[in-house]
Amino acid sequence: MRIAVVGSYGVGLTMRVARTPEPGETLTGGVFSSGHGGKGSNQAIAAARLGAEVALLTAVGPDPFGDRARELWRAEGVAADKVVTAAASTMVGVIVVEPSGENRIVIAPGALDRLSPADVDAFEDEIAAADVLVTGFEIPVAVARRALQLARRHRVRTLLNPAPAPPEPLDAELWGLVDVLTPNRTEAARLTGEPGLDSPRACAAAIRHRYRGITIVTLGGAGCLVDEPGVGPRLVPPVPARQVVDTTGAGDAFAGALAVALARGDGLEAAVRFASAAGAHAVGIAEVIPSLPHPGDLAMLLEAGG
Repeated sequence: MRIAVVGSYGVGLTMRVARTPEPGETLTGGVFSSGHGGKGSNQAIAAARLGAEVALLTAVGPDPFGDRARELWRAEGVAADKVVTAAASTMVGVIVVEPSGENRIVIAPGALDRLSPADVDAFEDEIAAADVLVTGFEIPVAVARRALQLARRHRVRTLLNPAPAPPEPLDAELWGLVDVLTPNRTEAARLTGEPGLDSPRACAAAIRHRYRGITIVTLGGAGCLVDEPGVGPRLVPPVPARQVVDTTGAGDAFAGALAVALARGDGLEAAVRFASAAGAHAVGIAEVIPSLPHPGDLAMLLEAGG
């Protein structure tokens, strides 16, 4: 299983609070921690822990955060020799987590804004050798587009995790480059640019007017709505989480595990359940990197979930 990831790396600065402050309000009593983040890096590590050979393209700054990132990728077995060191600071994300596990995130992209389509061209061999390409929108859309174009050139399956959803709806070319789309409910609505979409099925139907691939709308504890061409939408039940501590890394665990399952040839429903188990595992552990699962973690959850 070979997976190429073109995406983000950043440092997560996390504050755990009793509640989110109101505008203009200052709260005390928070608990602070910092750790590795960025959706691309998280997805790459998730896939590597689950047995894939993973190559990562991202950008970091010439700073201690970038040095720590390279140490992390070496430790996790992620090939990062094409990662760019840009003339800007490493991305930082500030994360506020409530006791329920819900989170709010603000990002300063820094080095990621310097990542370019030319950097993707230098990564073409890694894309061509992959079974699945994974990309998203914490990097410039032009960079994600170039990664998808190269994957299509080499007939590599593409997985787009459209997070965060771009401010403008995707254009026809981008839709045509994606094989598997994995938005959450909010992202699914924003991708269409249509107001008033009040359900995941309505979002999936609006996407279907623009797109011929597979859409997997992730619904957290409610499972996933899978819309497959020629089959139509269906709900894949959730794999129950043992507990909910922190939802921050769940989407990245899901995307990395889904890429692994697709790369090894699992059927779509089995792949979604495997990915759902990864998300269920992740929400039960605080902070992103510690929450990303190993194969044994998912075997126990899938067995318990039936």
